[in-house]
Amino acid sequence: MRGHDGVSERVRRAERVLLSAVVAGELMFGFRAGTRFEQNVRGLHAFLDNPYVDFLPVTLSTADRFGRIAAALRRRGRPIPTNDIWIAAHAFESGAELLSFDEHFHAVAGLVWTKP
Repeated sequence: MRGHDGVSERVRRAERVLLSAVVAGELMFGFRAGTRFEQNVRGLHAFLDNPYVDFLPVTLSTADRFGRIAAALRRRGRPIPTNDIWIAAHAFESGAELLSFDEHFHAVAGLVWTKP
């Protein structure tokens, strides 16, 4: 969250933070593409060790929600990146507000989405 003060502040104030396995995968990809892999992985693990942070694995229920969202987006001619459909599925499944800078989340009907 370095360089994103608004996000950092929201996370600090939150009673509960959920991290999608898909987001974790995207972070790991970014870490491997960078020059500070081990430092970044340690930081991610430290973040996940906080008692207010829950890790969301992909389940069959998540997959079902993914299918519903993807089909609805296709019917409306509003495709978004596949990983972001998974992330939206996790947000719906957990009843959580999604924080993201990605504008295309507005295409997902009923998603509670905020751009920090």
